[in-house]
Amino acid sequence: MAFIADYVLDAALSKLDTEANAIYICSLEPTTYTAATSTNALGNASGAAYPGIGAPADGTPNGRAVTASAVTNGTVTATGTATHFAIVDTVNSRLLATGALSASQAVTSGNTFTLTSFTVRIPDPA
Repeated sequence: MAFIADYVLDAALSKLDTEANAIYICSLEPTTYTAATSTNALGNASGAAYPGIGAPADGTPNGRAVTASAVTNGTVTATGTATHFAIVDTVNSRLLATGALSASQAVTSGNTFTLTSFTVRIPDPA
């Protein structure tokens, strides 16, 4: 496998830092922006409730990573079981990253949700 310099990995991860402006909790892992923000969406944190994502740094155990800050007051918009997160850019209607939550979470419309901080990592090629 080819070597990829940290500079190149950071360019990809920088999109999460500079363009992401909302995080959604979803009932399934979304593969499109529409699935993340509508079809599978159970809630979101955006605007002042969206804590943001940090700049790229060394990942553990390797590669490069960004850290998403904890969400303390996300809005639940539908009742169901949240199993995944989706980080999106609502300005350009882009799904930027998805992943499984550390534990599924039953949510009820009208309530709030929380997420602990987590990392999104691009590992070094093997």
